[in-house]
Amino acid sequence: MKLAITGPAIPNIPWQPKPAGTPDVVWRYDANPVIGRRPLPRVTGIYNSAVVPFGGKFIGVFRTEGMDRVPHLHVGRSPDGLKWTFEPKPINFHCEDEEVKRHEYAYDPRVTPIDGVYYVTWCNGYHGPTIGIARTTDFVHFEQLENAFLPYNRNGVLFPRKFGGKFLMLSRPSDTGHTPFGDIFVSESPDLVYWGRHRHVMSRGGPWFQGTKVGAGPSPIETSEGWLLFYHAVTTTCNGYVYSMSAVLLDVDQPWKVIARCNQAMLNPEAPYELTGFVPGVCFPVGCLCDAATGRIAIYYGAADTVSALCFCQAQEIVEFVKTNSL
Repeated sequence: MKLAITGPAIPNIPWQPKPAGTPDVVWRYDANPVIGRRPLPRVTGIYNSAVVPFGGKFIGVFRTEGMDRVPHLHVGRSPDGLKWTFEPKPINFHCEDEEVKRHEYAYDPRVTPIDGVYYVTWCNGYHGPTIGIARTTDFVHFEQLENAFLPYNRNGVLFPRKFGGKFLMLSRPSDTGHTPFGDIFVSESPDLVYWGRHRHVMSRGGPWFQGTKVGAGPSPIETSEGWLLFYHAVTTTCNGYVYSMSAVLLDVDQPWKVIARCNQAMLNPEAPYELTGFVPGVCFPVGCLCDAATGRIAIYYGAADTVSALCFCQAQEIVEFVKTNSL
């Protein structure tokens, strides 16, 4: 049965066909990285960033680090999803509450359109990492809302529609460091301010590739087989952490219930730009474009915490692979 996808058609989605003879269900863009190490003066990396279609082109919110390595968020624009220009200054979030506006750092943003509004979630420094939230309609003016949770938390990812009038967000409770543990939970809110009804989604563990921790990646994709969620899976080796990408299917109506979870990574750090950089051995999916008409998926991922790269897959093939190779 052909997979049905709920979402917009993106006829100009960045795309390369799968190379002949490739056994993998995910393949890399042959001109990676799409964003190099120093795209702005005094910037040493742009990575772990989110991209959405906007006005027939593409726009995104990007993690940018300067020479001091403190991360900030910048707006980037592209006519084709491949060639990018960036605002030279970080996003100036508007908020009447000075306590909320005050933050120490901002990184790993996601952008999720819901009912015509674009919501930005990111890891926000407020006495430790928590989930910041802002909204915009034009990517010029950003209204910052309350932080979603108490510290410590990372990887806050909204679902692209409401459930009975409520917002749902995935997150991973953490600690002040690099979190040598981590499970994914989902929380509910009527207004993006007050969050509750927390439900456990899935744990780390099982196969070695995700034995240390897991975290939600891009906003989930709604399909006729369930919510397709790409996530990062982390293992610990004698040389440190290794970040890979895998996928899980969640129940459409109760997305804390796992339908099928892949028993292996779909993208491991193998390319030179994934193995060499500020943090070697990292493939960290954050942005995702899905053309509902064709099922084509383009995933933006951070490589070695240094550059931004792009990989491709087909929704039908991914869903079938997850169901066939489930834990």
